[in-house]
Amino acid sequence: MYKFNVRVYGVLINENGELLVSDEFDFNFPHTKFPGGGLELGEGTRECLAREFMEECNLKIEVLEHIYTTDFYQKSAFNDSQIISIYYKVNSLEEFQFSTSNKVFDFKDDSNGQQSFRWIALKDFNAACMTLPIDKVVADIIIQKYWYQ
Repeated sequence: MYKFNVRVYGVLINENGELLVSDEFDFNFPHTKFPGGGLELGEGTRECLAREFMEECNLKIEVLEHIYTTDFYQKSAFNDSQIISIYYKVNSLEEFQFSTSNKVFDFKDDSNGQQSFRWIALKDFNAACMTLPIDKVVADIIIQKYWYQ
């Protein structure tokens, strides 16, 4: 039997042309990803994303357009499941009140569960900014779709 892990992520670009990323430390592994997380049973993908932004950032968002859904096999970096990731462009419905940093992996310590947010200017953003393989694919899509407009 195969185990699937469905993840939903948001691409949030602010009025200064900066993209929000989440630096996290889980399973003794530092990684940079898009804000979002796991789909829960009985939840739609858009509901999941709104819940994740509220939980992680205390931020109400509007889910806009679909950007990408994983179309290749990707084993989880953390367990034996197959990852299916869904990405949406999102818009904030309120002022940002969560703290961000200019430093990569700005954690108090290296204990699991650490998270910090930072903005990356679209002009400085590329696939190398992201850690996980699917996020790298999405980074290229974002550059093509939003940076050159």
